[in-house]
Amino acid sequence: MSSPRSLRHRAFRSLGLIRADRDEGADPPDAAALAADEADGPPVPTGPERDPSAPEQGRPTPACWEFEEGATIAAGRTVLEALGGGSRYEVHLVWDDRLFALTVAKLIRPDQVEDPGALRELRQEAEALERLAHPVLVRGFDAVLDGPYPHLLIEHLEGPTLRRLIRRHGALPLEQFLPLALHVAAALHYMACEEMVHLDVKPDNILVSVPPRLIDLSIARSLERAARLRGAIGTDAYMPPEQCDPQAFEGQIGPPADVWGLGATLFHAASGQVPFPRPKGARHSEDPAVRFPQLVEEPAVLPDTVPDVLRELILRALDRRPEERPSAADLALGLEPLVAALPRRLAFGRRGTRRR
Repeated sequence: MSSPRSLRHRAFRSLGLIRADRDEGADPPDAAALAADEADGPPVPTGPERDPSAPEQGRPTPACWEFEEGATIAAGRTVLEALGGGSRYEVHLVWDDRLFALTVAKLIRPDQVEDPGALRELRQEAEALERLAHPVLVRGFDAVLDGPYPHLLIEHLEGPTLRRLIRRHGALPLEQFLPLALHVAAALHYMACEEMVHLDVKPDNILVSVPPRLIDLSIARSLERAARLRGAIGTDAYMPPEQCDPQAFEGQIGPPADVWGLGATLFHAASGQVPFPRPKGARHSEDPAVRFPQLVEEPAVLPDTVPDVLRELILRALDRRPEERPSAADLALGLEPLVAALPRRLAFGRRGTRRR
């Protein structure tokens, strides 16, 4: 006889709240989860090219929690299935009895549950989730910071990431990414008002839903803490110069860093490529100018199909000098007329937006 948990799992799957499809063309069941720990390097592909839980080539295989369905990680909180993860965390779809809802647990990997650095980062992310409340930011419900399974409980979100759409289709039409960018700019403005920075704005961390969501606060910081950074942190292709080399830009990491990340994301969506391409293996170079071409080079050329107004906004956001970039609010104001000129009715679905 099936357990109550198995029956509940199947019931929610039949309602479409859990997708049964796990073929290589399926969208990830929870994009927030799959992006949960990509802050320490380039994103690990999650499509047919690679299994989302696989380690980056050349890295040791991380230790994993080998939970059975129905395993308990906290009182009233049971594991349904694994979703993915990265070097420090792994993520699972869970059922929470108190919320009586599907949620996502982001757990520290078993070999790092006693690592003070991992626990400190988990606590800081929990504090950011508790502090921030915006319609476009991922929500957190609980944090278990001690015991055998330290984890965060965050909302379960359906839909593809912007990166998945770019990987499938290349350069996207304006109606697919401009509304997302406007929403994200609004969230970044809110974070700046709260004296916080995200520091990992990228296509992997923008979920195509209604409204769109900016996910993964794993390296978000207060402005005070961000200004004290001394080492590179984030995802290389979407990091502004001051985030690539904080010591050369001492004390300058702040809200303009997130504007740069959104500018790089817009460039990628509009062109199908990152603004500062680099040769294979450059990530491991000891030469900062090789690993981070944005320190010394100008961005690639945008396609002629990109409207001049949008081109100017993107290039201003990618200015090497933090003080010369627009604020998130100014970026949103610049995007508003472009979004207003789009077809009036847009439908968001598993494969992105479409006209009606």
